[in-house]
Amino acid sequence: MGRLFGTDGARGVANQDLNVQLALDIAKAAGMIIKREKGGKPTFVVGKDTRISGDMLESAMAAGLTTVGADVVLLGVVPTPAVAYLVKALDADAGVMLTASHNPYEFNGIKIFNAQGFKLSDEDEEEIEAIVLDQAEEIEYASSDEIGRVTDDRYKVSLYVQHIKSTVQGHFRNLKVVLDCSNGSASRTAASIFADMGVQLTILNANPDGVNVNLDCGSMHVERLAEYVKANKFDVGFAFDGDADRCLAVDSEGCVIDGDTMISIFAKQMKERGVLKGNSMVGTVMSNLGFFRFGEANGITVHATKVGDRYVLEKMLAEGYIIGGEQSGHIIFLEHMTTGDGQLSALQLLDVISQTGKPLTELKKVMTKYPQVSVNVRAEKEQKAKLPDAKEIWDSIDTYTEQLGGNGRILVRPSGTEPLIRVMAEGADIAQITEIVNNLAKQIEERL
Repeated sequence: MGRLFGTDGARGVANQDLNVQLALDIAKAAGMIIKREKGGKPTFVVGKDTRISGDMLESAMAAGLTTVGADVVLLGVVPTPAVAYLVKALDADAGVMLTASHNPYEFNGIKIFNAQGFKLSDEDEEEIEAIVLDQAEEIEYASSDEIGRVTDDRYKVSLYVQHIKSTVQGHFRNLKVVLDCSNGSASRTAASIFADMGVQLTILNANPDGVNVNLDCGSMHVERLAEYVKANKFDVGFAFDGDADRCLAVDSEGCVIDGDTMISIFAKQMKERGVLKGNSMVGTVMSNLGFFRFGEANGITVHATKVGDRYVLEKMLAEGYIIGGEQSGHIIFLEHMTTGDGQLSALQLLDVISQTGKPLTELKKVMTKYPQVSVNVRAEKEQKAKLPDAKEIWDSIDTYTEQLGGNGRILVRPSGTEPLIRVMAEGADIAQITEIVNNLAKQIEERL
C-alpha cells in the first residue's frame, strides 16, 4: 500500500485529509505523467459520485490538469465502471473517478484509470506520490497557449448504458425486481439500464442530496432491502454501493447473496456453456471457505489473491481468466468490463435466472457458506505497520488455527482503504469463531 494510494485510490475525509490542495497536486502530477507518456496533450475524463464534496474536488482536479496542459471532459455523476469504460470509448488518455465507494458521505477519494480503462499502475502511482510528497520533480506548467480546456459532456454516459445492456440478449421473463441505488451513482443510470429489459422494476434510494449516500441503504445495509424484498414478494433485489462498482443480491425469501455465491453461480453457468476460460475463477484470501469447496466439487480451479479488486484483476489479466471478484460484491467480467461493475453483475444474474428458468432461491444452492465472523479494530497507519512484527498476536493466531483444524481458518489484515485492522474467523461452530475473533480483536487493541 502506497503513501497516498491504497488498494483503491487515494481516500480520506474530504476537506481534511483529502483537501483541495492535495487534489490539485495529484491532478498536476498525474497530468504531467500521462502527458509525458503520450508525448503530447492528453485528455482526461472525470466522473464523480453523489457526495457533497464531489463538486469541490472536481473543480480542483480540472484546475490541476489544465494547468499542466491536459484537456478535461466532465462526465458528472456516473458509476466508477462508466469512467473506466468511457476512457477507452472516447479515446481519452486517462480517467479520474471521485468517490469513496461504500464509505460515508464525509469521505471522498481519487481513482485514476489509464487509457485502457484499467486502474493506474503501481509505478505511475508511486511516481505521483514522489512528485506530490517529495517534490521529486518541478511541476511543468503549460505555456499560455497550451493550457488545457474543460468541456462538459454528461450525456456520454449513455454509451456506457448501451454497452452494459448489450451484454445480454433479449428481455427477461417479467421478473419482479427491486434496485437499491444507495443514493449514489446508480441513481443516474439504473432506470436507463433496467427499465426496458422486461422486468417489473422498482427503484429505491435514488434521491441523492450530497450527504445521504450509503446512509442506511445500499450494499452496506442490505438487510433493509432483504426485508423489503420478502415483504413485497419480489423475485430478486439488488443493492449497489455509492459508486455502483459492487452489488449484492437478495432472493425472494429475503436471503442475502454475496459476491462469493454470485461468482460461483456465474462460473458454474460458464462451465456448463463451455466458455469458462482456464476452467478457473478468481477470489481473494477473504473468500468464504465454501467458495473453495464449491470449486473442488465442480472441478473448477479457484485462485486466491490479496484483498482488493486490483489484485483479482491482475491475476485475471496474467492468466486470461474471465470471472473473478470479492465477497463484498466487486465482480469482474473481464470480457465486458475492466473493473468491478455492480449493475453489470445484476444484469448478468438476471440473465442466468432467465436462461436457466431457476429462481435465485435454487441457484444459490451451488455454494454452501461457512459461518464467518469479522471484527474491525481501529488502527492508524503507525499501528498497522506494527502488525507484521507483533509475535504474540501471530502466536495466538497459530494456536487458534490449530483448534479449528481443517474446518476453519483465521485471517488478520490491515485494510487497504480505511484506518482499520480486520479480524476474521471462519468455521462450522459459530460460537467458537465468535470467541476467537473477539479475543484476537481485544489482543490487537491492547498490543498495538
